[in-house]
Amino acid sequence: MVDKDIPRRRFLQSAGAAGTAVAASLSPALGVEARSTLPADHVATQSGNEPLLTLTPTEAAFFGAAYDVIIPADGLSASGTDCGLVNYIDRQLAGAWGGGARLYRGGPFVRGTPEQGYQLSLTPREFFAAGIREANEWSHKTYGREFDHLSPSDREAALKTMEAGAAEFMDISSKQFFEALLQSAMEGFFADPIYGGNRNKVSWRMIGYPGLPAAYADKALKYRGKKVVIEPKSIADFS
Repeated sequence: MVDKDIPRRRFLQSAGAAGTAVAASLSPALGVEARSTLPADHVATQSGNEPLLTLTPTEAAFFGAAYDVIIPADGLSASGTDCGLVNYIDRQLAGAWGGGARLYRGGPFVRGTPEQGYQLSLTPREFFAAGIREANEWSHKTYGREFDHLSPSDREAALKTMEAGAAEFMDISSKQFFEALLQSAMEGFFADPIYGGNRNKVSWRMIGYPGLPAAYADKALKYRGKKVVIEPKSIADFS
């Protein structure tokens, strides 16, 4: 790994915002079965990857463009899309979590403080759909084109504006949307590959994580205080 590559992943200096309440409340429950919520003729496909279950072509294009800014192709890993992040979020939004299975949605819903977290009646699927729609509308108004058609530098600038909450969305907070987007990128990048992201265990290889603890428990003493050089093992490797 080359040190000069690392700052590219730090273009959002306040990435810790992903740990805020809104991101936590929208965080997927890994392992839920993915089920399509759209008619078969509405399902998009992502070139070179598995068919998408719920995302429209416009939504998939937005996610791909955003994820490639957050996780660029460099000396550390492949790009976010090549790592499978679009497939990861698609599976999550198509499943029970995306439908709001574990969210309280009875109201009343009033504007709360940042510490109170997510205060909308939207399911995660509805929230991301609304956020992408508003992001593209704002992008078109600001830059003259939708987000995925922007230059790489404009995409980065647009995401920074959303992170700061300065992008003027009509119905939801651009900051909340950005935080949920960033959280989904981190989850997809570091999750077990069985969920669609972290393709070829690219992030695990990058950080030296050997995978399921049960696969290397007998080697813990051998590698204590040393760099772990074990081939990573995912859930799929044991099924």
